[in-house]
Amino acid sequence: MPKPPEVPVHRIRDGVDPVPELCRTAAQTPLVRDDGPGANDWVVTGREEVRAVLGDAQRFTTRPPAETAEASRRLVEPGNLLQYDPPEHTRLRQMLTPEFTVRRMRRMEPLIEKIVEDRLDVLERAGKPADLMRHFARPVPGLVGCALVGVPRDDQAELARTLDIRSSGRAKRNIQAMKAFNAYMVRMVAQRRRAPGDDLLSMLILGHGEQLDDRELGGVCASLVAGGFENAAEMLALGTLVLLEHPDQLQLLRERPELMDRAVEELLRHVSVVSTASPRTALADVLMGDQVIKAGDLVDVSLFAANRIQPPGAPPDRFDVTREQTNHLAFGHGIHFCVGAALARMELRIAYAALLRRFPDLRLAVPLGELRFRPLAPQYGLEALPVTW
Repeated sequence: MPKPPEVPVHRIRDGVDPVPELCRTAAQTPLVRDDGPGANDWVVTGREEVRAVLGDAQRFTTRPPAETAEASRRLVEPGNLLQYDPPEHTRLRQMLTPEFTVRRMRRMEPLIEKIVEDRLDVLERAGKPADLMRHFARPVPGLVGCALVGVPRDDQAELARTLDIRSSGRAKRNIQAMKAFNAYMVRMVAQRRRAPGDDLLSMLILGHGEQLDDRELGGVCASLVAGGFENAAEMLALGTLVLLEHPDQLQLLRERPELMDRAVEELLRHVSVVSTASPRTALADVLMGDQVIKAGDLVDVSLFAANRIQPPGAPPDRFDVTREQTNHLAFGHGIHFCVGAALARMELRIAYAALLRRFPDLRLAVPLGELRFRPLAPQYGLEALPVTW
């Protein structure tokens, strides 16, 4: 097969849209051999091919690659579901799933509404122009995550700073912050074992405490809080930016607030803050189309391309808040589908609606070209989002 155009590994977006190189590559083939320095062996961009890889936990693993299976298991972060295979993944998932049903998440709705309104007060008091990232987009999911697992109020500010550093994209500081964050969660597990409350961590201890040690329980909570914080923070900021850059869609949403659920799904699809799913390693030879992914090959799965790039002959992709819900891949697919999806959807719905109500004439305070994006961070996002009203 002729070598396809170069896959842009570090720059696949222009703002929130795909760069032309990625569109051309995806149009030519849904499965690309990537021979660049430090790159994985394959990049999957086609929607059906992405689903096939993510849905096949028997032939693709998310465990960190290593020389031996035992060494790979030792590299797994305790409690991080994204790095677990069945049956260990199944065991942890079955413990967590009952705590994340839509009905149980609704119990958090009043608390989320209060957190959102409090942060909008802070944003308004900051005066215009104000940084939406600093005063709203980052604090809201951080506070929601802390409330979910039961972090004491006195510790929340310090933990939020640690989360900010952890998501900065700077490797050395990121690793240090991640260790500090995980260590805090392990200490909190020991405290909750002595005095459980009514939070998620306490429910896990009361229901499954004998089956999980402190490191694994702490790791579960750390990955839930950190993942929810990073993804939701960037979604709140980038989603707001997308709405401001599509005034016709924003006006439609103001006139028809019943469209908010559809708008949230469309923003999740359109933004896709997690550009690439956790890398997979093939456990066996896999025939995909007319190509063979060999056992041991690494595979990058582009959620962004699968969500945004239309197949040849299809109408161009556009942002549409009236779109009927599609099976987008912003939360992944298969056994690693985001366990906190119901909470994330509710959080985004409440936050976007409250922001638009409070500031009916919200707008960017700087030209679009002056915004600084973070293409190398784990979640695509913004350094800051200056707004005025």
